[in-house]
Amino acid sequence: MSDNEVWSYQLDWLNIIKLLGLKSIILIPEDKKQRAIKKVTKLYGSDLLLTFKPTELDELVADELRELMKKELMNYQRKQERIEKETRAKVMPFKKGGIIGIDMRDLDIDPNADPEEILRYLTKKFLKGEDDDKDDDRDRFDEDKTGYYI
Repeated sequence: MSDNEVWSYQLDWLNIIKLLGLKSIILIPEDKKQRAIKKVTKLYGSDLLLTFKPTELDELVADELRELMKKELMNYQRKQERIEKETRAKVMPFKKGGIIGIDMRDLDIDPNADPEEILRYLTKKFLKGEDDDKDDDRDRFDEDKTGYYI
């Protein structure tokens, strides 16, 4: 960092990350940080930037980074939307009825077991879609499932 970029020590990178809508500083490449600082220094001058408030400096650098990282920010936003959509799809049964009817006879749980263990089992069974049925009769018979028999 050169003498004319001394103003950059006033930057609050956590605030800049929040302004960009990111969750980590790692998502901003180091070269883009340096390019943004150099461009802001070139536009305003080091002496003028030293008179700005730290929040104003954060906004200037965040705006410049937004321009430099347009593609990365768009990809990050799409990824976040996809994760949110997948999460909603997994939790959708809770939204419709609010209550899921559970027949305890269908579950292989001891009613006197630890509540945390019961919750883990139910989460695994209903949210991940895994079937913990221990029936072996499905494996013994090779049935024809292409038609109906009367």
